[in-house]
Amino acid sequence: MTFDARHAALTELSLQIRAGEFVSVVGPSGCGKSTLLRMIAGLIDPTVGELTVAGLAPAEARRRAQQVAFVFQDPTLLPWRNVADNIRLPLELEGASLSEQDQSILKSLMLIGLSLSDAVKFPRMLSGGMRMRVSLARALVTGPDLLLLDEPFGALDEITRQRLGEDLLGIWTQKRWTAVFVTHNVAEAVFLSERILVMSSGPGQIVAEIAVPFPYPRSPELRADAEFARLTGQVSRQLREVTG
Repeated sequence: MTFDARHAALTELSLQIRAGEFVSVVGPSGCGKSTLLRMIAGLIDPTVGELTVAGLAPAEARRRAQQVAFVFQDPTLLPWRNVADNIRLPLELEGASLSEQDQSILKSLMLIGLSLSDAVKFPRMLSGGMRMRVSLARALVTGPDLLLLDEPFGALDEITRQRLGEDLLGIWTQKRWTAVFVTHNVAEAVFLSERILVMSSGPGQIVAEIAVPFPYPRSPELRADAEFARLTGQVSRQLREVTG
């Protein structure tokens, strides 16, 4: 992916992600991780090469009901809408009936650990962790096949970050959508993922692929395991090598 003659964001990048897999992408700032997610989402097209989702170009995949949802680092909630109406937005864009919207919103609230009393609150009334829960609920309300997450917990404190990661993993083990998760937090990547892709400094390339052997479901106690620490150290060493 080249934005202009002087700025190549990604080069010689090749990867495959299996349906239902949870993959994390780590790498230095500016290596093209977010650009890769936007390409998978069909928001931008590669300058050279081919990218497919379920065998189709991303835009065509969306037209054929291969649902793709995107969660950003900023919750991007509409301040004039309450929680329920923020979650409602993608259903409105899809043209779902009001009754279908209400049923899906209720399921999404319950899935992400929000209550009916939370549904009437406005974003200004929520903590950072709660706002991110609403953002996740909005992404999941359409029942996506593919969930793209661009450092969604980066602005949260460590305890909130861990709890949200555990909740996200619990939902994934139930639903088994495909997840591509960008993070700078190596321990987070190890805890969540089946596989970790390490990218080089820009222009980004995948320079290492590390399998995570821990079975699901994963408990919070895994973070204190010696093998968890060893694998976290291995990924961290890979990152240090690519950043110099």
